[in-house]
Amino acid sequence: MKAIVFLADGFEEVEALTTVDYLRRAGIEVDTVSIARSREVKGAHDISVWADQTMDGIEGIGSFDGVIIPGGMPGASNLRDDARVINIVKKAYENHKLVAAICAGPIVLKKAGIMEGKKITSYPGFEKQLSGGIYQEQSVVRDGNLITARGPALAVDFAVEIVTYLLGEKKARKLKDGILYQVS
Repeated sequence: MKAIVFLADGFEEVEALTTVDYLRRAGIEVDTVSIARSREVKGAHDISVWADQTMDGIEGIGSFDGVIIPGGMPGASNLRDDARVINIVKKAYENHKLVAAICAGPIVLKKAGIMEGKKITSYPGFEKQLSGGIYQEQSVVRDGNLITARGPALAVDFAVEIVTYLLGEKKARKLKDGILYQVS
């Protein structure tokens, strides 16, 4: 299994990096992809990271099983406003690949036109920008090949749900055991 995590200046570090870390721990190959010309991307809280590659290295979605959109502002807006990201998200969805977004990230799904009539969630306050979706005030929502989550504190739950979707419950349980995940 292989997934892309898009990164744009202003991304939410916890959401992006927790997801990358936990997916890799579960055995999923993850490429972080900068939408800028540079591989260096600065997060919403001034943490800079080096993406594995830039958009120039992406030829399409053929080799990927899923695309992941972190939140953070203006990171999510930067992703939403990038036609290449929107095109890849649309193609992934149309080809029944995983499309996952957390926090403000679902605004990318709205722009791609793929959340109509689907159960979704987001960071509180983005509901009005997500008209057409069936908004749920739940931590993580899965509807078909779409997974959405509310925010940074739920990055672990988001990553576990992605692992469950891509690899199954047994692998997700192994990940949870390995990170000492317990629901109180």
